[in-house]
Amino acid sequence: MAAGNYSFTIEQGVTVDFEVQYTDINNVPIDLTGYSGRMQLKSGFANDTPTTYATLSSSRYPDGTGLNFSGSSGTTPPTSGSIGIFISAASSSAFTFARAKYDLELVSGSRVVRLLEGIATLSKEVTTIP
Repeated sequence: MAAGNYSFTIEQGVTVDFEVQYTDINNVPIDLTGYSGRMQLKSGFANDTPTTYATLSSSRYPDGTGLNFSGSSGTTPPTSGSIGIFISAASSSAFTFARAKYDLELVSGSRVVRLLEGIATLSKEVTTIP
């Protein structure tokens, strides 16, 4: 199955927090127990030697930036197929790109699924408070 295409805007200096759901062809949630995930924002494709702007994984950073297989709230079970994508305000404030390519991959053993791909556009902030 081909990856879904979804483009979104990141507002610089603001928390990014949204959720996607992995389902089968019958719209039944895929159980994500035992899965790990990875997502990168880059200037181009891997074989073009791109600049990497951000790496998100299911091993989240201390500020919460990363992928949560219990949805964006962290309260839904992995059996719901919900994947929370979270980038802290501190992390997004450091972004300087205008547009970045991304893809979201899920890994279970030797099986890799590219779930989503697309463009992330940065809406630069005006207000900054130290």
